[in-house]
Amino acid sequence: MSALNRVPSLMARAGTASVLTLAAVGGSVVVPGATAEAAAAGHATKALKIAASKKGSPYRWGATGPHRFDCSGLTLYSFKKAGKKLPRTAAQQYNKTRHVSAKNRKAGDLVFFHSGRSVYHVGIYAGKGRLWHAPKTGDVVRLQKIWTSSVWYGRVK
Repeated sequence: MSALNRVPSLMARAGTASVLTLAAVGGSVVVPGATAEAAAAGHATKALKIAASKKGSPYRWGATGPHRFDCSGLTLYSFKKAGKKLPRTAAQQYNKTRHVSAKNRKAGDLVFFHSGRSVYHVGIYAGKGRLWHAPKTGDVVRLQKIWTSSVWYGRVK
């Protein structure tokens, strides 16, 4: 049962007078389980903003910031600054996320590029089919359109 479906039963248990009092004073009804998802969304939004703030930083293989990054170094750095710990490589990061469908992806989710079952690149989904990433040697951290359908999405827990 989703958190939203539990709201009416919570209100019924609280009683009409309590709910009306709560509404009159501008309070809110707390839904169990909703805070964990809201916190995860908050970390993802922060990580996305941190990655965007690194626009123009040079790519360097093996670098984890704060001035140079490789792809997984950028995601690791961004989520660490947002309060979440990720492993070092793109494949390890994929294994530590909650996998989501393209239909359910959200800004702040990780985008994993794969060939067959092997993950070889990662970035942070920015919405509208774009991601922030550190592409390759000679390039810089930038916002780019996702160029292939060979991607998986993962949500940092």
